Amino acid sequence: MSTVLLLSGSPSPDSRTAVLLAHTGGWLASHGHEVQTLHVRELPTSALLTSNTEHPAIRAAVSQVHRADGVIVASPVYRAAYSGLVKAFLDLLADNALARKVVLPLATGGTQGHLVAIDYALRPMLTAMGADRLVPGCFVLDRLIQPGDDGGAIAPDARAAVDGALAGFDEALSATRERLAAAS
Repeated sequence: MSTVLLLSGSPSPDSRTAVLLAHTGGWLASHGHEVQTLHVRELPTSALLTSNTEHPAIRAAVSQVHRADGVIVASPVYRAAYSGLVKAFLDLLADNALARKVVLPLATGGTQGHLVAIDYALRPMLTAMGADRLVPGCFVLDRLIQPGDDGGAIAPDARAAVDGALAGFDEALSATRERLAAAS
C-alpha cells in the first residue's frame, strides 16, 4: 500500500477540482492506497505567502509531502496557468521535494485551450521541484464536471480519461515500490 497525497490548489471548497479530487481519492482508496488530502486554501494565508516554514500548519503540510509515496497536484486553470495557491505552496518546498515520488498533475478548466497548462506550466514546475517520476496528467473541461450536494458527477468519457490517468499513476507507484524493495 502506498500513501498518496492529494494536493488541492482550488480556492473554493465546492469547485469542480474538488469533485475531481473526491473521485480520485475514492479510486485510489478502492485500489488499496492510503489517501490524504491537503487543501492549500486551508493553510494560514500569511504563513503561506511569506513562506513561513516554521509555522506549525505549514510545517505539517510540508511533512505530508515528504511522507507521501505519490503526490497528485490538482488545480483549476486560470488564464492558461495553475492556481496561485499551487505556486505558493510548491515554492515552500525544497528543490528536490518531489524526487523519488510518483507525481500526477490534474487540471480543470473552462476551455480546451486551457489544456496546455498541464504541459507548459504545471509539468515544468513539478519537474523543477525534482519530480523524476512524473506520469502523464489529465485535463477535464469544467462543463464535464457537475458539483453538487451529493459529491458531484463527472461525465462518463471524462471519468474514463481520469481513471486511465489514475491507472498509470497506480502502475508507476507499484513499479517504484518494487524497485525500492529490490534495492533493499
